[in-house]
Amino acid sequence: MIRASGVDEVTDADFGDQVLGSDLPVLVEFTADWCPPCRQMGPVLSALAAEEGDRLRVVQLDVDTSPETTNAYKVLSMPTFMVFRDGEPVRSMVGARPKRRLLEELSDVL
Repeated sequence: MIRASGVDEVTDADFGDQVLGSDLPVLVEFTADWCPPCRQMGPVLSALAAEEGDRLRVVQLDVDTSPETTNAYKVLSMPTFMVFRDGEPVRSMVGARPKRRLLEELSDVL
């Protein structure tokens, strides 16, 4: 998987600990190597992780290598972004978007 700089990768094996058990809200990008819009989001996610790291964790999950989590949250399109807070999904967004719009959509969960 092409990982965005400063963004951790999570898998089926550690999703519970890394995302559901996180003290901070977590933005998960469900992504895939074969998805061009996912690759476009790399710099946006890196910038978001750098700027908002004290109040938001940003991670990526490869849908091809982590099918259990992908299916559990009914993710069908890439990229899908989900925000988890206190172990629960609180926001879901589908499709690439500019950083400004992503920040606007996250403002009520940060």
